[in-house]
Amino acid sequence: MRYKLSVLRISKNHWTKAEQQMLDTREVIQYYGHEEGNVPHTQEVALMLSKEACNALIGWDSQGSKIIKASLKTMKEEIMMNVTQCHVPTNDGSDDNKDQFYQRLQVITPKCPRKNLTILMGDLNAKVVIDNTGYEDIMGQHGLEERNERGKRFANLCAFNKLVIGGPIFPHKRIHSPDLL
Repeated sequence: MRYKLSVLRISKNHWTKAEQQMLDTREVIQYYGHEEGNVPHTQEVALMLSKEACNALIGWDSQGSKIIKASLKTMKEEIMMNVTQCHVPTNDGSDDNKDQFYQRLQVITPKCPRKNLTILMGDLNAKVVIDNTGYEDIMGQHGLEERNERGKRFANLCAFNKLVIGGPIFPHKRIHSPDLL
């Protein structure tokens, strides 16, 4: 990979089925798409792993076309790194779809033992706020002025699983302020 990334997240791809492809450059792309032919393929997710990350790969897991997890060995023998890439349903999606997404995300997240490094990334469209009351353990006070519904759901998921939201921990210049997580 040109930019020396070990794990690259890919969102909004249009691939179907669940496959693993080795590229000519020896990186691997793992993706899970819809199996049904009549479903729009717009929110599937994938992970691309460098040669080194492929050598450290322990296994893959998925919860449908919007959530994929790779488990990797680290330099410390007893610690693994779990990288989860996800794409939340769009705002115009039904509440049932959003509930189902967060239920699936909750299913895959606790499978990561606490001693391991867990990275949850993707298109979450979540806005978290400056007022971190009740969430002091998982986020700082450098969020946005107002939270959206997805931000609250995301913060609750992180609090329940003891995950830290990285964006609002440190101050940002207003021009670099995270609009969405």
